[in-house]
Amino acid sequence: MPEINLMPAATPSRSKAASAQSLLNLYPEANPGGGLTLYGTPGLTSAWATLTGTVVRGMHLAGSFIYVVCGANVYRINSAGVTFLLGTITPGTSLVSMANNGIQVMLLNGTSSGYIITMATGALTTITDTDFPGGDDVSFIDGFFVFREPNSGRFWKTAAYDGATISGFDFATAEGNPDNIVGLIADHGEVWAAGERTIEVFQNTGASDFPFSRIAGAVIETGCASGKTLKRVDNSVFWLGQDERGHGVVWRAAGYTPQRVSTHEVEFNISNYASLSDAFAWIYQQDGHLFYALTFPTDDVTWCYDVATDKWHRRGYFEASTASITRHRANCHVFFAGKHLVGDYASGAIYELDADTYTDNGAPLIRELVSQHIPSATGRVFYREFELRMETGVGLLSGQGSLPEVIISTSNDHGRTWGNERTVSMGAMGDYQARVRLMNMGSTLTAKSFRVRISDPVKVAIVGCRVEVGE
Repeated sequence: MPEINLMPAATPSRSKAASAQSLLNLYPEANPGGGLTLYGTPGLTSAWATLTGTVVRGMHLAGSFIYVVCGANVYRINSAGVTFLLGTITPGTSLVSMANNGIQVMLLNGTSSGYIITMATGALTTITDTDFPGGDDVSFIDGFFVFREPNSGRFWKTAAYDGATISGFDFATAEGNPDNIVGLIADHGEVWAAGERTIEVFQNTGASDFPFSRIAGAVIETGCASGKTLKRVDNSVFWLGQDERGHGVVWRAAGYTPQRVSTHEVEFNISNYASLSDAFAWIYQQDGHLFYALTFPTDDVTWCYDVATDKWHRRGYFEASTASITRHRANCHVFFAGKHLVGDYASGAIYELDADTYTDNGAPLIRELVSQHIPSATGRVFYREFELRMETGVGLLSGQGSLPEVIISTSNDHGRTWGNERTVSMGAMGDYQARVRLMNMGSTLTAKSFRVRISDPVKVAIVGCRVEVGE
């Protein structure tokens, strides 16, 4: 009874004949005794807070509050989810950037306008300094706010502990390559200025004219496709890359050397997307896993990299109106009051990302895996039995999920088309000896693949599967 290995490749190959394997809303975790278990990704609770606006553009934790931009509205929210409207900024749907110095929150949205929130009072004011050139991607380092000037190769610093004061001489230019800075981040006491073709790293030398100088030799010959993908992850910096040779590789820095973390399969998908410039990432850590979630809004898809296992999977939301899987709802993330909170890209809702929630705010959370192909032998192969080894007896007391089911279908053409779906019970609550298996799965002269889907709102933990074949 040969084993079907579900885990090695969680992403489809560029050729379905090579592999159609995929994971949707499932991620692998290494077992203590060896092997992997697939667990369902966290669901979205009902709204933890609901704001006025059509898109949550950014969230930032500072002191005992989070600061949130929803549409044109700026809010301060306490740990109980009580919201306080602070004022309004330039309307829009683009992501904003925020940082704090312990006294102020600086808020930038990539336009000529910038804003300061005084943390002690909640007062929201516009930056009126005539030397302010507009900005985006603000960080805090060594007492200063640093930010990039849009559509230029310059980044700026503010006065010490005063984001509203900028000198017309307080900027540096990335000179390793004549390209615009598209992303800026402070990490390990350094400023990373990510251009379209290269990344340059600056340190604080304490110079009186401008304290940040480029570190000798700290020019990374791989640029950034979108500054909003530049994130601090696992004691390093991650980004979606591009340079004069091409684009679509996800990198992490090892010192000042880029290391590739994406796979050929993920890169093939990314390279075929219509736009990379609006891609963005958010990160969170849960149950020992550190996830880098990478969303491509134009192409309506979210990929997720798990640092713990070095594996990728897709995350998606079931859109009932089109019966299709779209990008994940999260536009941004913050860990606050012991909760992983995410802002909705299509409403003013803030949800908790919760491992014990098995829907997305009531919408079905679709889990899907596609197995590797089982190659045919010299003659016709008969599939006597297929069994999915998983945690059973997880049914609910009543309603949807009281008798949860697994939906199984097969393909004889390398995953291009799928046969009729068959359902198998996962067992009612407490039925821990239930077996998820199908008998007499037909025969084929070609390779066979299995697709498994689960949409009931129950815990999902899949440890493997087996198939019994004969000729």
